[in-house]
Amino acid sequence: MAEAAPEPKLHVTADNARTLVQSILIGNGVPPANATIIAKCLIAADLRGIDTHGMNRIPSYMTRIRNGVLSPTAEPTYSEVTPVAGQVDGHNAFGFLNAHLGMTRAIAMAHTYGIGMVSVRHSNHFGMSAWVVQQALDAGMMALVFTNSSPALPAWGGRDKLLGVSPIAAGAPAGQGSPPFILDMAPSVAARGKIYKALRRGEAIPEDWALDAEGRRTTDPTAALGGSMLPMGGPKGSGLSVLMDVFSGVFSGSAYAGGVKGPYDPSGEADVGHWLFVMRPGLFVGEDEFRNRMDHLYQRVVGSERMEGVQRIYFPGELEIEEQKKRERDGIPLVRAEVEALNAEAVKVGVPEMVLMEASTT
Repeated sequence: MAEAAPEPKLHVTADNARTLVQSILIGNGVPPANATIIAKCLIAADLRGIDTHGMNRIPSYMTRIRNGVLSPTAEPTYSEVTPVAGQVDGHNAFGFLNAHLGMTRAIAMAHTYGIGMVSVRHSNHFGMSAWVVQQALDAGMMALVFTNSSPALPAWGGRDKLLGVSPIAAGAPAGQGSPPFILDMAPSVAARGKIYKALRRGEAIPEDWALDAEGRRTTDPTAALGGSMLPMGGPKGSGLSVLMDVFSGVFSGSAYAGGVKGPYDPSGEADVGHWLFVMRPGLFVGEDEFRNRMDHLYQRVVGSERMEGVQRIYFPGELEIEEQKKRERDGIPLVRAEVEALNAEAVKVGVPEMVLMEASTT
């Protein structure tokens, strides 16, 4: 049987996408300044090619607002614990706002003391972890960013959803001749958002991504969402997911051990936890020396001998930087169903629908 031709993509500029997202958020009661932060973070994911964590999250977020389980107006609050540690209480506000405040405080501590740590509780999904890391990089800092999430993975050897597909992220600034180091990876074989994306687009998923409810491997995204994701590397991925729950949930006082509600679940407050750690890169070897050493590391990594069939070796985060340049030029690609879902949200609050560029088949 011949493989179906890919659905033609519709493109939108980043500016138009941000305007649409901001308008929908404001129309649902989010204060304009907060809507600006949220929209910036979502479109940052789309630009980097992380479509699963970009503007397509808006319909599920708005459903949660309409069901009263995500507050559009809540403001996070910060309390100091020690000079280099603090806690943000998200009060069920958008995760983007809670993480943004936490990272701002952690950066300030690191400027003064060399390190800063913030725990965030009573939060929500904050999209792509790389944007939180980027906030630290923009301030010239190194960062570790952890979060927990709703149950999607079994403990290794099990089949029940217990652990989150919770990303581990880290970043470090580079010197003059190399891109920054940005690692943002989930402990599953694939991000759960990719299954939702396949479901929206009517596509099958690879057989090694997930189990159905009976613990059998499946290529059906609906069956996968009714079952569980598979951890990468078997017990290694399962262990990383437990690590995220320890640092983000147990440590912060948020939900853990399967208690987090997911962004597609409108039945209750999410109660997500995050953990943010920021370091001044010149703390031990000096700023200039650190950046020179990062340049050397980059050159060694990308210049190493390649395995057969590999044309180029990339530094972590470099592929996404290149994709961002392409999408800033050519627009962010969407399929018709995604555009229609976003436009439906715009219609509900009486704001203009998406302004598209010309469609293409790329």
